[in-house]
Formats: sequence, structure tokens, C-alpha cells
Amino acid sequence: MTTSSWNPERPWRGVMVATALPLREDLSVDYDAYAEHVHWLIENGCDGVVPNGSLGEYQTLTAEERAQVVRTAVEAAGDGARVMPGVAAYGSAEARRWTEQAAEAGCGCVLLLPPNAYRADEAAIRAHFAEVARARLPVVAYNNPIDTKVDLVPALLAQLHADGSVVAVKEFTGDVRRAYELAELAPGLDLLIGADDVLVELAMAGAVGWVAGYPNAFPATCCELYRGAVAGDLQAALPLYRSLHPLLRWDSKTEFVQAIKASMDIVGRHGGPCRPPRSPLTAQVEAAVRAATEKAVAEGHH
Repeated sequence: MTTSSWNPERPWRGVMVATALPLREDLSVDYDAYAEHVHWLIENGCDGVVPNGSLGEYQTLTAEERAQVVRTAVEAAGDGARVMPGVAAYGSAEARRWTEQAAEAGCGCVLLLPPNAYRADEAAIRAHFAEVARARLPVVAYNNPIDTKVDLVPALLAQLHADGSVVAVKEFTGDVRRAYELAELAPGLDLLIGADDVLVELAMAGAVGWVAGYPNAFPATCCELYRGAVAGDLQAALPLYRSLHPLLRWDSKTEFVQAIKASMDIVGRHGGPCRPPRSPLTAQVEAAVRAATEKAVAEGHH
């Protein structure tokens, strides 16, 4: 089994951690803690990081904060190619500007949602991705119709790939059947696991990367799980998957940001609070996350 899955020629592959953003109690961004976190993730086997995704609370950041998060990640990663910022925005022009900022900072690629202010049609979606691709940085599409109301179905993704607008897709729907149709329609398009709780299923279906949430708390074990799964070593992967699944499924729940930050705090990392409108976990949910996290620690995951 390989110990590293990162390839600078295709920097979106491997374990790319959608990083949680440490906030202080006054809800200001703790850039020093974030830099340390990025460095720690890579030191523990992760291939790269994805700042300014939903887990990074990008919707609540000012433009200055959002840009500084990217610069901090690049410096801490030691190689900007290992950084894949989220560049989602309401307007295509703004998404392109964020992509240009990522290119100036030295990032290797970007992660882009479809238009998400309304239910865009195919022509609008293709125009949106084409506009961002003009920044000349590889674009990974992010398919999350649960939140965006726009579904990048395999036929549309194949068209975006044929247009030259995307190199890969982060697939969040949980519908494993799409992996096989996508491989038939666009064999050159890379499939990335987009939800932690379908990791093994999509790895077995040909995924070559994982935009991951729970490595924020358990990077070493999550990397071991991923590499076993993509190697087809179910004897190694399945016991880890079963053990971690009570945590991994939180990545697909509404409270995923708070849950992952809570797990980070429990294992001795700095997760910290979230900015509104995200509110603290209820006592019942927090107890469930704590029980699953402490069980994982007791079972030796780290």
C-alpha cells in the first residue's frame, strides 16, 4: 500500500482535507492556529487542504479574511499546489476573481459550486464554469444538489469536461451509481469522494481522491482508511470504516461543521466556535458526537 497519493500533476487527487477554520471566542479568525492545523494535517499524511469550503465557513468571511485564509494555507502547506480553495460565489465574475486570487497565491486548483442563487439551467451552468476556467487554474466541480438545488448529473458533468471547464468532480449526493455512469460518459474526469460516509463505496467505484471532513480530527487513521479503500484492500479498510462510520456520517448532516469542530476540541485540536447563523450543538447532539469521538480515540484512531 502506498504511503502517499499526492501527484503535483493532478494536485486534486488524494486526501484533500476540507479544513475547519479555528475561531477565537470573539469569533475572529485565528490564523496562527489555522497555519498550525494545515501543517499538522500534511505531517499526518494528508495530501492537501481545501480552505474556504462550507466546513471553513466561507459564507461568513469578509473578502479580506477569505483571501488571508488562502495565503495562510499556502504558506503552511509548504507547497501551494497542495491547496485547493473553494471559490464559490453568487456571481461568475466573483468566482473567477477568487480563482485568480488562488492562482496568484500559488494554489494548484480550485473547487467550484454551480450557480447557487437560483436553479440554473444547463446553459447557465456551462457558462458559469467556462467563465471561471478562463482564469487558467484547474477547476474541480462540486456537486451538492442538496444545498444548491442544482444537480450536476453525469451527462452534464461529461459536457463540462468536454468543454474543458472541469478536471474532476467532488460528488456529494451519496448515489454510488453515478460513479459508473460518469466513468462511461467521461472516462478522463476524475471522481472525488465528497461525503465521508460513502468513502469505501466510491473508492471501490474508482474514485481517485477524497475531499474529506473528518481528517480534521483523525488524519492518520482517515488516510489509512482511504488508501486501503482505493487500493481495494477491504481487509484493511472495512474494519476502520465500520469503526469510524458513527463519526463519518456526521459529515452529511446539517450540523457537520459544529460536529467536526466538536470532535477536534475533544481530541485536543482547536475547533472552537462557529459564526452565526450556525448555532452551538444541542446537548443531545453534542453528547452523541462526544460519545462517538471518545469511542474512536479509545479504539486507537488518531
